[in-house]
Formats: sequence, structure tokens, C-alpha cells
Amino acid sequence: MDKHSFRRIKNLIDNSGLLNSEVSKQKKPIAYPYAHERILITGAAGSIGSGLTRLLLNSKFDTLILLDNAETPLFYLKREIDDTKHTKVVLGDIRDTDKMSQIFKTYKPTIVFHTAAYKHVSLVEDNAFEALKTNIFATQSLAQLALKHSTKRFIFISTDKAVNPIGIMGMTKLISERYLSKLNSNSSVTKFISARFGNVFGSNGSVVPLFIEQLKNGEHLTITHKDATRLFIEKNRACHLILELIKLDFEKHSKVSFNMGQPIKIKDLAEALMEILKKEGDINVSGLSKGEKLHETLIVNDEKLVATKLEDIFYIEQNTKSNTVQNLDQLNNLNHKASYAEIKEMLEEICDAF
Repeated sequence: MDKHSFRRIKNLIDNSGLLNSEVSKQKKPIAYPYAHERILITGAAGSIGSGLTRLLLNSKFDTLILLDNAETPLFYLKREIDDTKHTKVVLGDIRDTDKMSQIFKTYKPTIVFHTAAYKHVSLVEDNAFEALKTNIFATQSLAQLALKHSTKRFIFISTDKAVNPIGIMGMTKLISERYLSKLNSNSSVTKFISARFGNVFGSNGSVVPLFIEQLKNGEHLTITHKDATRLFIEKNRACHLILELIKLDFEKHSKVSFNMGQPIKIKDLAEALMEILKKEGDINVSGLSKGEKLHETLIVNDEKLVATKLEDIFYIEQNTKSNTVQNLDQLNNLNHKASYAEIKEMLEEICDAF
């Protein structure tokens, strides 16, 4: 590992707050242009959802609706913002269509940040149908509610794993991206935007907190491959860029990506943490997990990144057209009895048609 790589990793760790009680805060909080907006955040208690919430508290808004099905994290988020006016904390599951319909009817959100998803690659591989229900069906249902209630912006949080996907999680995200792109091209009121980026450094359940815990417990570290790399972005920076999307025009584009910098080797990350924590130990190699790739990228061959007027945000332009809406019908024939092989084969057929 060279000095530049170490400095970059150390900077990410320092800014994540994982090794300190508090993250250094901005000297001057940013006020985002969401005055008079009724904002719904799904997955509000998660890493991105809670990050968006904290940044939005510095801005004016009409109402902020925080939705999650994870009771305990949502409880702590509620306690953190309890004195904040015009916030509503709602316990609910995005797969509950009646509940979601009630939320849209009651609050009529003008902006939706859809961050809720099943995202852990190996866990999703073992629970494929649950991923379909959450990452595709629920997204589809929320998008239709956004159309029905004339929501202005529907921002979907995607992932670099949607690029040439080989696993269930990436495929479900790609299918939802394409579905929303199709809706965007046919809608004059509601604009659907997919924000595709890499791993949020230090997010819940990710590799960095796991490595830190293992090192503090005197355990050896395990990586899947000595050459495996990942794209990383700081949580606050990702959330800032997501909130900045309100300033862009989406008449001709429906997907964006962020400047992620160069990929980081997971082996370098493990070694840097050992040096920073002054811990010694072995780094074992387990082999790539099912659905996991050696390297991730932000775009496929027929896509290109086009600069926007905002720094570090790019439109993703694609040459081919999608027929996702027609293909989604076949997924509705699946149920919880469907095997992993059946589900994956159908997802591959849909993704291959793009």
C-alpha cells in the first residue's frame, strides 16, 4: 500500500467518526432549498436515511416524514430529533401497500427520498424473494403512489452493484432503475431520479465497522480476495450530494452518479486499520461470496458520465432503451415458494433484455 492510499483511507476513517465519539461538524450548516416541501424519507433510520434527516434539520421545510420498519433505530432517531417541529416519525413497512397509500393520502409528499432496501449481498442471495418484494415490488408501488399524488421528485437510492449485476441485490436495483427511467420519460409532473453510487464508508453492517470490531476483539481479519476493490464515499458527502439533486433538471435524464474517486483495495483497508489501531494479526482470504464481484464500476459500456452544473454530480446517459415495464409482469407470477434458481433465472432474463 502506497502513502497516498493510506492517507485517503485514514481521511475516510477520520471523517466517518468510527474511531471517535463525535464526527467533526461543519462550521456553517448548509441550508438546502426545500422550503414549503413535504418530504418523505423511506428507510429513515438507516445510514443514508438518517444522514439525510440530520442535514435537512438545518433547512426549512413544510413537513418531514420519517418512515422505517426498524423499530429500535427509529426510536433513537425520534429521540434525537424530538424537539424538531414539523417532523412525523412513522413506523411502517414499504411493502404494506395500504399503509403506504395512507401515508401518501395523509401527507401528500412533494419529495420522496426512497432509501429503504435490502442491501447486504450475501443475505439477499439467501432470501431472494424477500429482495424482490422490497427492492422491486415496493419501489414500483411507491412510484405509482408518487404519480397518483403528483409528487414532484422521487429520488431512488441505487448502487454500483446494479452495473453488470451478477447477484440478486444488484439485479433488483437495476430493474428498479430501469422501471423508474421509463416512468420518468412518460411523466410531466413527477420526476424519477436514480442516484447510483458505491459503498457508504462505515455504514451499518459494512466491512469497516466489522474490521474495527474484530481488531478490537483481537480477532484475525477476513477478506474475500486479495485483489478485491470497492468504491467508497463518505456518508455526509453522499447525503449532501443527494440533497443537492433538487437543483438539477431531469427532463432529459433520470440517473445520476457521484465522483467516488479511485477504488480502494479491501486488503489495503484492512492493513491501514491495523496500523491506525496499532493491532497485529493475520488477514485471511475466504474467497468471493455468492453474488459478489471482484471489482465494481459506476457505468456499463453503453453509458457515459456527463457533467452537471454541480460539482461531483454527473448525469448517466445511456444509448439503449429499456422495456422493463413489460418484463416486470412475469415477476408477479413468483411467490415465496419460488426457488433461488427460478428467481435468479427470471431476473437475469429481464436484465439481459436491457
